[in-house]
Amino acid sequence: MIEIALENLNISSLNKMQIAAIDAAGKNDMILLSPTGSGKTLGFLLPVLKRLKAGVEGVQAMIIVPSRELALQIEQVFKAMGTGYKINCCYGGHNTKIEKNNLSQPPSVLVGTPGRLAYHIRNENFRLAEIKTLVLDEFDKALEFGFETDMAYIINRLLALDRRILTSATHMQQIPAFAGLKHPVEVNFLEAYTPGQQLELKAVLANPADKLEILFSLICTIGAKPTLIFCNHREAVERISDLLFEKGLSHDIFHGGMEQEDRELALIKFRNGSHNLLITTDLASRGLDIPEIEYIIHYQLPHNEQAFLHRNGRTARMNAGGTSYLIMTEEEMPVYLKEMPHVEKLNSDNHLPQQSEWATLYIAAGKKDKVNKVDIVGLLLQKGKLSKEDLGLIEVLDHSSYVAVKRQKIQTLTGSLRGEKIKNKKVKIEIAR
Repeated sequence: MIEIALENLNISSLNKMQIAAIDAAGKNDMILLSPTGSGKTLGFLLPVLKRLKAGVEGVQAMIIVPSRELALQIEQVFKAMGTGYKINCCYGGHNTKIEKNNLSQPPSVLVGTPGRLAYHIRNENFRLAEIKTLVLDEFDKALEFGFETDMAYIINRLLALDRRILTSATHMQQIPAFAGLKHPVEVNFLEAYTPGQQLELKAVLANPADKLEILFSLICTIGAKPTLIFCNHREAVERISDLLFEKGLSHDIFHGGMEQEDRELALIKFRNGSHNLLITTDLASRGLDIPEIEYIIHYQLPHNEQAFLHRNGRTARMNAGGTSYLIMTEEEMPVYLKEMPHVEKLNSDNHLPQQSEWATLYIAAGKKDKVNKVDIVGLLLQKGKLSKEDLGLIEVLDHSSYVAVKRQKIQTLTGSLRGEKIKNKKVKIEIAR
């Protein structure tokens, strides 16, 4: 089964961490320590897969995660494995009626956020008796977000558990007793993937009053390259966004105060290249399905070294290189930096980066409407008169789909597709805003 899953994922071989995780999880409870970007999701999904039994009705494995985006990412990876086992996803902001309907024919694997899983357990929306395996993914982050009460409640209700897998991107001094780990084996690859081996740190000096203008100059210097801009607070994200809109710079924002639909769309546009800039809080530093990027900007310096490492972990992964810019004053040297980074001098002659060649098309139909990527490609090539080169990343969600289309073609495309049908049903098709 593992061989088939890897073939469906187009993975020829596992890395050392994933091999060690499969071996360790076959014997005892496991603590898997490995940074973001090292393949940790597969490191626990494959052991989960090995423990699933065909013919068992009900949820056999539960995966608890700290964020909606991480839940969706795990669901997508498991589905892509093509195992034949069903997986469902539950998270705050998702329609509870849809989730209840899904649970009426329970999946083998259930992944979700603590609050929503606790809700379904309290309302007895699925049986717990068959759940043998529990994964606490990004457990350190879940504790940081304050999910301890919900997680403790869930774990105390799972009486049939005989295997626990806890993952973390940082070393934890103490594992809370409610996790219930018994004689766990620790698989620690934090040192093996120490971020920064290919990472170049640079400082850009700025007085507090000039930071926004300095940020704009830095973006112009970097140019049209995928870039994450990190802030410590949502208010800073919104303030920077207002400035960049005034300057005519296309971008998106991402933080915990946004509606789930808006957060998903921001990530989709960043993944498919419609926007090269994403301004975010530390919510985007871990556990999100976004591509490896070359540039990180710390508009506000993180409060501690762990946050700094997680932000930088979005670039310079594995054998790739990357650059991390710190916008700071000369007196602002954080204690987690051993020495002052190289100071970058910016040009005062700012030229706006070129707009991305991609834009995002919204289609009001998705998986629950029996629509797939083949249907969408067929519509856009045949009725929309596009060539394959005009299409980029396609993402099909439950009730909507998003397609990267060459920007110069998208306006004409929406006109030519007005009133068209998918699966014999008229659907709204428009440029995603």
